[in-house]
Amino acid sequence: MSVELRLIPCLSDNYAVLLHDPTTETTALIDAPEVAPILAALERENWTLTHILVTHHHTDHIAGVEALKERYGATVVAPRAERDTIPGVDVTVVDGDPVAVGSLVGRVLETPGHTKGHIGFLFEEARLLFAGDTLFVLGCGRPFECDPPVLWESLLRLRALPDDIAVYCGHEYTLSNARFALSVDPDNEALKAKAVEVEALVAAGKPTLPTTIGAEKATNPFLRADDPELAARLGLADAEPGAVFTELRSLKSSFKG
Repeated sequence: MSVELRLIPCLSDNYAVLLHDPTTETTALIDAPEVAPILAALERENWTLTHILVTHHHTDHIAGVEALKERYGATVVAPRAERDTIPGVDVTVVDGDPVAVGSLVGRVLETPGHTKGHIGFLFEEARLLFAGDTLFVLGCGRPFECDPPVLWESLLRLRALPDDIAVYCGHEYTLSNARFALSVDPDNEALKAKAVEVEALVAAGKPTLPTTIGAEKATNPFLRADDPELAARLGLADAEPGAVFTELRSLKSSFKG
């Protein structure tokens, strides 16, 4: 399948992504943190924005929606549960709904936790997942609007996807995430190798995205709250995975590394 992607740094640490189907000249934007860099990318590629796919309602993901919709007449697709907090919504979607970008057809995955109505967009044939702020490289979002075990269940859903699915997320948090992951999982050889790679990418001013589901399964502690060895290292040998995840998320929120 022919698909073109452009990863666009926005604000201080956000990412937007352009997904382009050259067959139909259809172009979708996943989240709209900031207008200027997105416009610059569209003009550089000579692409016309036809869709804006929104993962959740936080300002750093929707600030550019209205201006971009006004300029291009793009169709705004957003989670039904958050339609009242996202501007310019044309189409609301729920779990399992199809989302077409030209000849590319994906589906919605509801992944609550970071926000109550958070969604991701999975394009299985193209092997792409746009995870928003649910799953990061070596990390996960903060559970702002739900209890942590709700986010854990959403991460389990993503963990069950095929290993070769490429994952694009909403922020460049990987260096901090790597340092935290090493603090709770210091003997993980795959993680140690990944941390070296991340340090080099960041030092070179390059993005650490995309990752893959397989890579995250091997290195991301937040996907392994049901691993007995990790639980034991946290002093939670007999705890339920939801409790282990809650402890991990609390430790990360206060981590200073």
